[in-house]
Amino acid sequence: MGAGYMPNQSNTFPDCQPDMKNIRPSRGFTLIELLVVIAIIAILAGMLLPALSKAKSKAQGILCMNNLKQLGMGFIMYAGDWNDVLLTCLNGMPNRANWIQGNLGWTEDSADLRYLTNSPMWSYVGAAQEIFKCPADRAMVTIASGERVPRIRSNSMSQVFGYGEWLDKANNRAQTKWRVYSKESSIARPTQTHVFVDEHPDSINDAAFANACTGAWDAGTAQIIDFPANYHNGACGFAFADGHAEIKKWTGSKIANAPLRYGVNLQLNVPAEDSWVDVRWMAENTTVARN
Repeated sequence: MGAGYMPNQSNTFPDCQPDMKNIRPSRGFTLIELLVVIAIIAILAGMLLPALSKAKSKAQGILCMNNLKQLGMGFIMYAGDWNDVLLTCLNGMPNRANWIQGNLGWTEDSADLRYLTNSPMWSYVGAAQEIFKCPADRAMVTIASGERVPRIRSNSMSQVFGYGEWLDKANNRAQTKWRVYSKESSIARPTQTHVFVDEHPDSINDAAFANACTGAWDAGTAQIIDFPANYHNGACGFAFADGHAEIKKWTGSKIANAPLRYGVNLQLNVPAEDSWVDVRWMAENTTVARN
């Protein structure tokens, strides 16, 4: 290129200015379009949220079942180390230890971890605090500092490992109609003998879960003594004497829909009404009649 030569800029750089006549101004959403979008999002959320809620409840149910299984295995291992003698659910039974001390209510005492750490089962469950409580249980109490903290447990042991005082449908420690168990080898049907159950948070009080076997096979006579929980879409967890655990879905509304009010105690020892089939299932999975 010769010195002093300048290219024809008009040819090299064409006019880059846009043709304003051919550009249309951008347009935002109209109010109606925006409302339609919001409505579609609301519909989708309404369809998805129930499914997500059920999925969460199912996941909690699986964790609950795993917790109960660990408790059940701890119960069995304890008997293996103590010459076949089983833990009980009451204080004062000769030569037997209560699986956990302390009652549950709505005071600070119900959050005291020493009841867990002092439990004879503590070392048999790997000192795992979380397995004593269903993950769906939101029961809380207020401690001295004013802080709200969770209660320590949500599960109870079947009364069949105590006196079985409610098995015959009346509070009678001397009942002889139904078998109770003090040794592992004496359990008649381990696969159908529940050890632990998640009890309803407004029913649970002591370490034992009471249910009536007498009258359980008849809709007009079946009685609910203590209420099992219904956290998991109307179901709750059980651990059995053979080491397995399962989630039981309740059939009747009296148990399945018992309200969770966390502090307003349920009325106990009531007619089962439409939950009589559930009471029968609990009876069939508690014990057997004496011969």
